[in-house]
Amino acid sequence: MGSTSDKVKGNANEVAGKARQALGKAVDNHEEQAKGKVQETKGKAQVAKGQVKDAVKNVVDKT
Repeated sequence: MGSTSDKVKGNANEVAGKARQALGKAVDNHEEQAKGKVQETKGKAQVAKGQVKDAVKNVVDKT
């Protein structure tokens, strides 16, 4: 997967996770809130992975 797709999917997971947390909070469902937090964290990791790929590519391109 390319760095851009990692970042796009990561951002989508972050948004979906935050929405899931809000839904869980609205209906007082702690399990749904926790699942939302996990999804949001997964998204942040995907974005970071994309950024690392970009950084590595930039270093390789400069050499």
